[in-house]
Amino acid sequence: MKSIFLAITPDELASSLDTVWMLLAAMLVFFMQPGFALCEAGFTRSKNTANILFKNFVDFILGSLLFWFVGFGLMFGNNGEGFVGTPNFGNLSFFDNGLPVEGFLIFQTVFCATAATIVSGAMAERTKFSMYVIYSFFISLLIYPISGHWTWGGGWLCNGEETSFMMTTFGATFHDFAGSAIVHSVGGVLAFVGAICLGPRYGKYDKNGKSRAIPGHNLMAAALGVFILWFGWFGFNPGSQLAASGEVNSTAISHVFLTTNLAAVAGGFATMMVSWLKYGKPSLSLTLNGVLAGLVGITAGCDLVAPWAAVVIGLVCGTVLVFSIEFIDTRLHIDDPVGASSVHGVCGILGTIMTGLLATEGGALLGGGWGFFGAQCFGVLMIDLWAAAAGLVLFYGIKYVKGLRVDKRIEEEGLDIYEHGESCFN
Repeated sequence: MKSIFLAITPDELASSLDTVWMLLAAMLVFFMQPGFALCEAGFTRSKNTANILFKNFVDFILGSLLFWFVGFGLMFGNNGEGFVGTPNFGNLSFFDNGLPVEGFLIFQTVFCATAATIVSGAMAERTKFSMYVIYSFFISLLIYPISGHWTWGGGWLCNGEETSFMMTTFGATFHDFAGSAIVHSVGGVLAFVGAICLGPRYGKYDKNGKSRAIPGHNLMAAALGVFILWFGWFGFNPGSQLAASGEVNSTAISHVFLTTNLAAVAGGFATMMVSWLKYGKPSLSLTLNGVLAGLVGITAGCDLVAPWAAVVIGLVCGTVLVFSIEFIDTRLHIDDPVGASSVHGVCGILGTIMTGLLATEGGALLGGGWGFFGAQCFGVLMIDLWAAAAGLVLFYGIKYVKGLRVDKRIEEEGLDIYEHGESCFN
């Protein structure tokens, strides 16, 4: 019997390997969805667990349908030209590396669902489920795909032509390898705006404005969720290489694996030590978020920075996280139950900017000049201004038209029974 491999050319074999790697990475990123669900549920109260789990399912259900129907075309259509693309599944000429369009669609779909899921944590325990469905709808349909078109869709922030705005202004284009800004800071900024719009949970602040801790019900679930997210990030970052065949791709994937893990452990270590020194005891809940902070921070430049720079990014993000969570809570009086605004928003911005400082080629602190750094700062500013403006219109529009928040009695007794007629725990 002749081997079927005799009929496959080296190029076809390489394309098959690349496709399998892309789909495997998509599976890993999809597995981050239960990670977010467990992490968010563990950091909040048991009476809202079914509601939180349900929202994570809704994000993926709606995100998959809407991104396939419209968002994918907006993000990657029109050859990357213009402000937004064309909502046409077949118009994907910007993406032309020989991989199946359907495979690339599912890979991008899981990223879209991640951006929407980030928002739910900051708005947990007090949001009407029906209104959650509406704002998740618009994040997947418009908000994420439009800023994604500016960047991964070949739009104006990543246009490398000599006469383009970015090249004439900075001499460099914006770079975000796997989504520190495009996915995480967009989700974090939307989460921040949503938490402001909702207001704090009842009992979070006393009459003098002093913050009261509202502990989550299950740190074991939160810890398991973070482990799952950490595991899934090895699809999120290395998978963004979109190819595994050949020495160049395999080396690139190995490098991204290493920098991703180093930043995660550095972030966790920094948060552990800072919380220990600041509060007298090492905090598990903060350290869990510190690991995520390092992962979020490295996601933009995991392909461009050296291992030592990945450690630096992780240490900075893990350190800043502690102060950011405290500042948002005690100074701004914004109630973010899981710290999503800090983990994804603040650290996503930090990691994107630090890529401009520490990139092996082009990094400002490594002799590359300040052009690339300027492009990074400008790019993340534009992306997050768009997210903030869209979030203000979306959340305040829902608030004043239909109402975003549940009644006080429902919030006090728990959303599970009132919103869904069932409880996660009997």
